[in-house]
Amino acid sequence: MSSARCLRQSFPLDMLAVDRTSDMSLHRQLHRALVKMIQDRTLAAGTALPSTRELAADLALARNTIIAAYDQLVTEGYLVNRQGARYVVVDLPLLPKLQTPSLIIPSERPLSVRGTALMHQPFHHGSPGCFAFHPGMPDAHNFPFGVWGRLLARRASFAGDSLFGTYHVTGLPELKEAILGYLASSRGVICTKEQIVITTGAQAAFDLLARLLLDPGDRVWMEEPGYYGAKAAFTVAGADVRPMPVTLEGWQMGRPPKNIRLIYVTPACQHPLGTSMRMDQRLQLLELAERSNAWIIEDDFDGEYRFQGRPVPAVHGMDRSGNVIYVGTFAKLLFPALRLGFMVLPPGLCDRIHPALSTTGQFPPLFLQAALADFIVEGHMSRHLKRMRRIYAGRRQFFYWICEERLSDYMQLLNAEAGIQVVGHLRKGLSDIQISEAATRLGINVSPLSKYYQHETPIQGLVLGYAACNKAQTELGIGQLERAFEEHIRVFRPIPGDSGTIKLV
Repeated sequence: MSSARCLRQSFPLDMLAVDRTSDMSLHRQLHRALVKMIQDRTLAAGTALPSTRELAADLALARNTIIAAYDQLVTEGYLVNRQGARYVVVDLPLLPKLQTPSLIIPSERPLSVRGTALMHQPFHHGSPGCFAFHPGMPDAHNFPFGVWGRLLARRASFAGDSLFGTYHVTGLPELKEAILGYLASSRGVICTKEQIVITTGAQAAFDLLARLLLDPGDRVWMEEPGYYGAKAAFTVAGADVRPMPVTLEGWQMGRPPKNIRLIYVTPACQHPLGTSMRMDQRLQLLELAERSNAWIIEDDFDGEYRFQGRPVPAVHGMDRSGNVIYVGTFAKLLFPALRLGFMVLPPGLCDRIHPALSTTGQFPPLFLQAALADFIVEGHMSRHLKRMRRIYAGRRQFFYWICEERLSDYMQLLNAEAGIQVVGHLRKGLSDIQISEAATRLGINVSPLSKYYQHETPIQGLVLGYAACNKAQTELGIGQLERAFEEHIRVFRPIPGDSGTIKLV
């Protein structure tokens, strides 16, 4: 306060009405009213407030209620109180006048280059209530939540202190052991427990790896069409991302860019096309990475769900030079909101990862990790996976049939070998962006294929997840998607003499 002199102005008692029926405590109501009076200058700087006894009598409140409100204002710096004197309003700088949200002028302070890049990356998380056909979405209704809930409750009851801190930043040893056995038996990945790092999902792994491995201007060679989440992580890190064309015939690695620093692939189930990398292409990839002294990030996207033959072993199992970093997630096996994934790092990298994990906070709660370890070790995950493969195989077959029956005039599905989504190429002249927007308006969730292209001329198509919908939901969803096509096509007309081409009016 600029002066010790106190002002004895008339106190506006009528502005301190309290509502005894409110859920807010009386001292909080009094505190808020006094803060507003001070900020509005209704109570000028230097004003002496009534004594606690006086105000308690005037408002018919307990004196302790007044003391609590006054003391909070002293703590926050609105009032000052000296021994034997009244509480006095502090001389505060004049605050800017509050605006309604619609009148607030957006800040013109610039973001960083990295921040600007972050704000412009593509994303697609869907919307609640749009049940069909979000790519990569598993069926949560068939997940054994009863078992999962019991595992969580058991861990909560007997966790002690070990699961409620931020210990084991590379991952809970029990979960690492469980993943070690799963990878060896199901994916052909042979590693040590120390090489496994648990992350908050695969996207967190890509973000962390991009920071660790890439400097601005470093060249990344990645699939196109390819997963835009991984590309976003590399782009924001300042990398020069170059396209590796992928077709139904496979990965086109004949002419790699020079000075590659990192290669990103999804060999088990190419995202979004659903093809698997042949053995000759896998060997070519490893040889190319070794020759270029480049890292390989192997994203095992949907590798567990293969419907033609057995699941293909991971490229990591063939690596003899320590170039391959394997990234996996439990989002498709269990449910996406779990936000648990993992990396398998080369020995020289995993030994030094602790400070990076601590700095970025890219490690999930130990409590969830413990429950997941139990879920795997006790056999629940293998039983669930076996059951879901059978369910998804039936849904996949029905999805192909109904799309051919209802949507063949607009779209042709590709024959995906693996994964819980399929790609449909649109008939010439149709816009996948506009069709996906029309579908969204009808409550249907689809992803435009063109979003997966960044350099090459995009092929118009839709990426459609079929796994989360039962037969009735699929029939309803396809009906709505058919309406979206019809809505879009009303502004088109066939070109004379070319029945397979559609032209905008």
